[in-house]
This record gives sequence, C-alpha cells and structure tokens, in this order.
Amino acid sequence: MPLRRQMVPNGPHMRLFEHVAFGRLAQIHLLDDRQYRSPQPCAAPGRGGASTVEDCQERLDSRITMLGDVQERWLLSGLDRSTARWNLIAQQTLMAQLDRKPGPGQQFWTDGWDGYPAARRRLLDYLGQRKPANPIVFGGDVHSFWVTDLKPDFDDPRSPVVATEFVGTSITSQFRRRQEELEALLADNPHIRLGNGTRRGYVRVEITRERLRADLRTVRSVTRPLAEVDTLATFVVEDGRPGAVRA
Repeated sequence: MPLRRQMVPNGPHMRLFEHVAFGRLAQIHLLDDRQYRSPQPCAAPGRGGASTVEDCQERLDSRITMLGDVQERWLLSGLDRSTARWNLIAQQTLMAQLDRKPGPGQQFWTDGWDGYPAARRRLLDYLGQRKPANPIVFGGDVHSFWVTDLKPDFDDPRSPVVATEFVGTSITSQFRRRQEELEALLADNPHIRLGNGTRRGYVRVEITRERLRADLRTVRSVTRPLAEVDTLATFVVEDGRPGAVRA
C-alpha cells in the first residue's frame, strides 16, 4: 500500500493516523482503530477476537478504548483546531450502534465500536458539545453499505444527531447475511437510514461548501471486468445540518 514517509514502520511501530487537508474545504482525520484498542471484551473461550454478545458488562467499562488515549486526544485536538468547512473522520468499521437481535433484548458484535461504547460516547458527546463544522464519519470492513445518524445515546429517541456516517461495502467479498435478515434489524435501529449487503461497490463523495453528496455505487458483477456500474442510492448532507437525506 502507498504510505507517506512518516508512516513507514520503525521496528514494530507504525503510526498511521494523520491529518490530510483539502484546502479550507475539508479536513480528513485519518484514524487507526486497530493498533491501539483495548482487547475485545467478553471474548468467547478459545477466541482472542470478536464475539457476538448479549450480556457483556465488560464492554461498558469506561476504561477500555478503541483508539488509545494518545490518538483519542490527538483527534479531539485536531477537531478543535480545524477551520475546514467539513471534517471527515475516516476510520475502519461501522461506528453507529447496531442491535443485531430483532425484538426484545440487544445483541452486539464486539470487533467494532459496539465493543467500545464508552469510547464512542466520549467522541459523540464531544461532537455534540464542541460542534466542529460538519463532522462526517466514513467506515468499511463490514461488507455492506450503511448510512446512519450518529447520536451520543442511540437508545434515547431524544438524543440529538451530531454527525452522519457512510460505510462502504466490499469490492469483491460477499456479505454473509441475507438482506431480509438485515432489514429485520432496522426497526430496532431507527438511526440507520440504509443497510444493504446485496451488491459490491464503493461510496463516491462530492463536496462543496453548501453540501456533501454521497453516491453508493455498485457493480452488477464482480466476475466480469467490464461489468456495468449503478447507483444504489444517493444521500445529501447540507452544511450545518447533521443527518443524511435521501436524494
């Protein structure tokens, strides 16, 4: 992968988080949510990685971190100093809460931000209180498209929307759940504007001072080199108004 010179490894250390400016229009806050995180909570016996959990008090511990203390302070300081019209937070997975259990009760996957809800709450509380200009979160990893409203408290309908999130799907890897299963989760996750794992593709973003437009682009086949490309959906975020609106 192409890297800036300051990202070249120094022994086992490799700093990937960085600020990238696009003039005064946009500031990209590029995060690394893999190297510095606390161990994933409530790991299943014999597993060191992600689990799907229902009753996991460990994940609620305010001491566990997704970004690490140094990177978290760096991010908040960078947002405080930013003079850009749009603040783009680029990170690796889905940030919004996703309750994976239809109906009563809740179930969460611990490899993403749902494994670190206190760290997520700190960031979203900051966005609501300090109000950096137009925060937009970008994610990936989950092999599906998501468009979400980010709120400090996803379980409180009165909690304000403080940022918008766009998650791009995989280019070729398939989504492992049926679309009907995904859509069955939407009633328990009203902050989610769209969830779709049926097609492969990417998110194309156009930014002006007045608005951000995101096109969810999909290919009709991943086995044909000249396969046609379609737009699954288009969403717009207006300057000063967090929350995506379907165009």
